[in-house]
Amino acid sequence: MAGLMVEGLLAYLTLRKEMVQFPGRAFLSVIAAPDYIISLTYASFYPLIKKMKPFFSNFGAIITFAIVGTFIASIVTGVLVYLAGLIHLVYRMPLIESMMFGALVSATDPVTVLSIFQELGTDVNLYALVFGESVLNDAMAISLYRTMASLRTNPSSQNIFVVILRFLENFFGSMSTGVGAGFISALLFKYSTLGVENLYNLESCLFVLFPYFSYMLAEGFGLSGIVSILFTGIVMKRYTSPNLSEDSQRFTASLFHLLSSLAETFVFIYMGFDIAMERQSWSHIGFIFFSIVFILVARAANVFSCIFLVNLVRPPHRKISRQYQQALWYSGLRGAMAFALALQSVHDLPEGHGQAILSATISIIVLTVLLIGGSTSTMLESLHVAGDGNNGHHRSLEASNLHFGKETWLYPIFLPIRWHGCKA
Repeated sequence: MAGLMVEGLLAYLTLRKEMVQFPGRAFLSVIAAPDYIISLTYASFYPLIKKMKPFFSNFGAIITFAIVGTFIASIVTGVLVYLAGLIHLVYRMPLIESMMFGALVSATDPVTVLSIFQELGTDVNLYALVFGESVLNDAMAISLYRTMASLRTNPSSQNIFVVILRFLENFFGSMSTGVGAGFISALLFKYSTLGVENLYNLESCLFVLFPYFSYMLAEGFGLSGIVSILFTGIVMKRYTSPNLSEDSQRFTASLFHLLSSLAETFVFIYMGFDIAMERQSWSHIGFIFFSIVFILVARAANVFSCIFLVNLVRPPHRKISRQYQQALWYSGLRGAMAFALALQSVHDLPEGHGQAILSATISIIVLTVLLIGGSTSTMLESLHVAGDGNNGHHRSLEASNLHFGKETWLYPIFLPIRWHGCKA
């Protein structure tokens, strides 16, 4: 948050607007994409590197939150904004543009919350749920936003079946591209001989650059590169990383951790620049205030409805407790992805609606980071979920988790030969 205040002030005094201005699409591609693939591949996954089982054992719940939950949150937010505009309670926008706002503001980025989770020793299953949702719901939010934006530019296709078809094409096409690229990288590093002493640099460079192949491939097909790169990161973390030499693993882990911190810091510094240099729509205070209320309501609809569905199919000892439900609801901070999409909306909605959306999104990000992020420790302690990562309940959850170990059929195909005793 120091970047928001200090750099925002210095922007008036030392820099001209043209020197630091990014178009929305460029910010999404140049800043947000590296930030998320870096965070996904190593830095954000770092607390789970030695305990990755909770992430994959809770993958069904994570997918439910990320897909069903994000869809619910987007629709609820968009509809509430549209209805409030009809009764002149907030700044009025058409239905499609309200849905675009609902989609972009549904992208969560609980970096602050996760760091506090790790510091306080919160249960790894809760950590995995929050982290997994924040990673995958970005893909859902981007696909929803692009679908709504395409409907706005092509009103003749505003048919419910066309909307569903376009969304499925964008989301699952991008996901398939990313997963395919990740598996290709796993096979390449498994059967190549890059791990010799003189090729460590080449091995590390290819590992760092391979996600961009996925990104550019998806963009070339007219799909979402961000969605593709997210799923590439998941596959590469699980199947490609073990194929690296030990020296390359150590080097790339340190490099990604550093770059992730730099990218995350730059996002907030740039946000400070934008607050200072861009003409914000602060006159729409009602729109900003009620947007915050609406996203809290939408977050509740998202979390509690999805947990109801998840608990229906889970055995009694694996049901998500009421304390964890409240912690999940409280963890819905907004960050880099919502800001990047809001920047893009300024160009997609030139009538002034985009500027109002950007101002509201910046306010939501700042307030959620300050208020929710700053009170997370108190919240965890009041819910009695802090420091329970090693208790018996946690061990029972670990013991009852869905088995996703090295015996699964994908491991002999993509993981190192030394792991399963096969000969090349």
